[in-house]
Amino acid sequence: MRIVIAGGTNEADFLIKMFQKKKHQLTIINADERVCEWLSRENHVSVYNGDPSKEYSLADADVKNADILIALTPRDADNLVICQLALDVFNIKRCVCVVSNPKNVEIFKKLGLKSVISSTYLVAQTIERHSIVDNLIRTLPIEEEKIVLTELEIDPDYSIVGKQLKDIDFPEQTEVNISCIFRDPDVIIPTGKTTIRGGDRLVVVSTPESQEMLIEYVQR
Repeated sequence: MRIVIAGGTNEADFLIKMFQKKKHQLTIINADERVCEWLSRENHVSVYNGDPSKEYSLADADVKNADILIALTPRDADNLVICQLALDVFNIKRCVCVVSNPKNVEIFKKLGLKSVISSTYLVAQTIERHSIVDNLIRTLPIEEEKIVLTELEIDPDYSIVGKQLKDIDFPEQTEVNISCIFRDPDVIIPTGKTTIRGGDRLVVVSTPESQEMLIEYVQR
């Protein structure tokens, strides 16, 4: 997955380290030259020094057609501009806009951003919570973490491989729903008769309390 990290300091450093473990391709942009040098030195990566809220900086950093952009600058208005440019000009598939002011969540959503997070550290905390899970591809909160959306890749040796969904005995206390399955080149809306295969990527909706239990169960 190709990921763009725009702005940020400690939270950017944390995300870089997490995404490097997953072998994702990273493009990092930061307006502060000292932060660029620090991030580059700490993570052995190239960091583009430029203002990510400017179209020419995003163009110079070659972000076009990236899979996801995470806007982490300290100014909510800049993060909005970054995400709008990413979606409208650079054809980036998905943006996560981090805002300092919780009041901006609904405003930014009305302006067309689907993933708006009201805590600067929420992205890092969410990833940190599950960083020990090798096949956790991504997890994002929905509606202030009342539910979470998790995407899991299924290894061929997992015990649920070969089973139909109706025959999988998820723990009684888990509140989960498998909303779709990515099985290249298809996207499957599952029924009880859908059989899980190795290599499938399950998109699961759950409560935050059920998420860790679900991941542990699936990876048996």
